[in-house]
Parts: sequence; C-alpha cells; structure tokens
Amino acid sequence: MSLAVSKSPPVMVRPSTEPVLVPGKTTATQLVQLSSWDMAYVDFQVTVLLVFDGSVHQPVEAIKEGLSRALAHYHTIAGRLADEDGVLLHVACTGEGVPFVAASAGCALQDHGLLHAPFSTSLLDDLAVYYPAPEGCRSIDPMLLMQVTEFACGGFTVGVTWNHTLADATGIAQFLQAVGELTRAEADDVLVPSVAPVRDGRAVSLPLLSPSVVAAKQWLMLDLGGQSLVYLDIIVPLKLIDRIKSDYKAGYCTTFEATTAVLWRCRTRAIIGDDLDGYDMSTPAPLAFTVNVRKHVGVAAGYYGNCAVAQLAFATTGEVAGAWDDGMNGLVDLIKRAKDGVPELLRGMSAAGGGAVHGMGEEQIAAAFGYNAVMMTSWRNIRFDDADFGGGAPARVVSRWQQSTLPCMALVSCREATAADGERLLTQCVRAEHAAALLAELDQLVHASCA
Repeated sequence: MSLAVSKSPPVMVRPSTEPVLVPGKTTATQLVQLSSWDMAYVDFQVTVLLVFDGSVHQPVEAIKEGLSRALAHYHTIAGRLADEDGVLLHVACTGEGVPFVAASAGCALQDHGLLHAPFSTSLLDDLAVYYPAPEGCRSIDPMLLMQVTEFACGGFTVGVTWNHTLADATGIAQFLQAVGELTRAEADDVLVPSVAPVRDGRAVSLPLLSPSVVAAKQWLMLDLGGQSLVYLDIIVPLKLIDRIKSDYKAGYCTTFEATTAVLWRCRTRAIIGDDLDGYDMSTPAPLAFTVNVRKHVGVAAGYYGNCAVAQLAFATTGEVAGAWDDGMNGLVDLIKRAKDGVPELLRGMSAAGGGAVHGMGEEQIAAAFGYNAVMMTSWRNIRFDDADFGGGAPARVVSRWQQSTLPCMALVSCREATAADGERLLTQCVRAEHAAALLAELDQLVHASCA
C-alpha cells in the first residue's frame, strides 16, 4: 500500500562551520584516502529507515540543523568522490553538503502498519530518497541522501541512503547517533559529538586487501545481482530460536546463529520445492555472513569507514535441507567454525594473500555463489536503535539494498518492540516463485519445534 507523501524539493545541507580541525587529521580542502576495503563497494547504495513514534517539535527543521552541525565533524559525508588518473582513491572534503528532503504524510504511522506490520518496498520508496536509476550512486553524486517525513500523529521517519564506499552500516549508525546528539543540543552547548569520528584510511591499521580480493567483491556485487528478488519482512519466532539453543549441546548458541540456521534451511528447501528425489543434493548451498572486524584489526575508536568482511560457511543442499533432524546442530556448528575462522580469513585477504575468495576464481565463484547461496548480515548490535533526535529511540529500523547489484541477502534487524516475539528478518533472498514456499517452510519448522 502506497502512502500519500508530499515531498519538498531537496535542499543542500552544508556543514554549519568549517570542519573541526584535529592535529594530524584532514582539513576541509584536503583529500581523505579510501582504503582497499572501501574500494570493494564502489557505487553500491544502501538505505536505512528509522521510524519514530515519539514526538519532536518541528522534526524536519530540528534534524536539518543537527545534520548541518554533524557535517562539521563528518566532513567526508559532505564531500564528493575524487579520482587520480581515472582511479577512485579519495573523498574530496569539499563541503558541498547532503541533499535533504522535507516531507509530510496526512496519516498516522499505524494507519499503514509502519510500527509493527510487515514492510513493503512501496513504503520504503515513499519514505526515502534514492540515487538516480539505473546508474545508482555515481562518483559525481553526493555521498549520502536524507529525507525526514512528518506524520499527522506526531511521529516521523528518517530515511538515509548512502554510497557504501563511504561507510559500512556501523559507521552510518555512528553518524546518525551524532546527528541525534547535535539535534538535541542547545545552541550554547559545545557542539561536539561524544564519539570523535575517524575516517582517513591512513589513520587506521586496516590490512591492505589484495587487488584480486577487491575485484572479486566488486564482481560478486555486480555480476550476481539483478535476480528479480522479492522483499519479505519475516519474524522468526522466539520459541523456535529457544528450541534450537536448548538442543545445541556443544556450547552456547547465539541468537544470530539460531536465526541464520533457520533461514538457511528454510530458504534451501523452498528452492528445492517438492522435487526432493530429483534434485541434485550435492549442489553447493553456501552461506555468507558479514562480520564487523574492528576488534580484530584494531582500528581507532570512532572509525566510520568500511571495516567488515564476508565469511563463508560451505555445505551441500542436502546437508542444509535436512538440518532439522539434528536440531540444527550441524548448521550451527558450520556457522561457528566460520566465525572462528575470521582471523585466518583476514590474514589470507592481505596483499600477500592468495586468490579472490579462498583461492577461488570467477568461474568457481559463479558456481558456488549463484541463486543457491545466501548472504546474511545483522544490525542487532550496531546501534541504529541508539539514534535519538529528541523523542527517544526508534520504534523500528528497516533496511533496503540496491536491487540491481544484489546477491541474495537477508538482514537480522535491530532490536524492536517485536523482539519479544522473535527476530525480524528483512530479506531479498528469493524469487517470487519461491516466496510462498519459504514462508511455508518457516511455518512448518515452527510447528515442528512445538512437537
């Protein structure tokens, strides 16, 4: 269901002052070097929508002022991408600013189920701004776009779309916390965020990724996307998660591990369909999941660039599809071993390391990471839900990825009011013909957990 949203033309919000100068850091006219980790996400856009049911006086104007104050510290976000001899290497801190759209909706948040009901892409289209299709975010475009929409009930939404080259989700969450802090600040307060931002790739200790790794990550985004995937908003019930945890006797099973195992199994069975005997069960059905590696590589506190890797857990279709027979223990074990292997993965991804992905070439990648593969990520602990613009924490956090450059993806959302009922998954991981089967597999698994 589409909202009736009235949008004003975008205005450019620039830093309220010249960027705060810190010894050893860049100035407004300098270039901020991109790391090899940033280079892997060139022109890939991500959107996050924060839904607030708390009231803020004139939220559009208040947040616009907070954004301007924050940009004085996060000067790369107000800048533009720059290249050197045709190779993208830097962000020019030009202070050009962030396009900001003020919008209004003559209804309450709850009228369209914005607080609790499953989301649709039409709602996300109405409540956020996107880079121009079909190109997506280009080097000439702003690094970030923002829309604030006021609702008749007093609630509001904040939609943010950014070029992934700029930052990972942890970095954008940090930035939005700063915007919130400076929105709430009084004019005579010291207008400095509580977390000092760090961005220049030369100021952190990230290992240098080999060119083959960067090329492979870009190839995965560009060549395995565009699969006509449908957007599904799913809740994995808490009773199913608790059953998997209680059945796991080899140690502690985390909520992420249990939830990921559920989606991995249900999605794989949905793709197989009813042809269990005719399907080649030796077909790879790999799982990839993102890991925030700030603690592994020792980057400076406040670093908001890209600092996450995709780790892999390999299994055959047969192993994943039949997982419930052992209470998901086998899949949980695979996920745990992959998590434990992150330090080794980081060593192998360095400039001295080997091939594209675990030594795999493009043909092997294509075979292993086609439609049978799924990418999982989690926003449970990256603090989007700590953004507060004066009316309290968001009641809900929703995400969307750029469809045209998208492997099959699913996201464990932030903590929400529905967390007592289970974990919310925001997915673009199946084609339309498999959507009903995925939901049916989840329902069957829930019923089996109660047996």
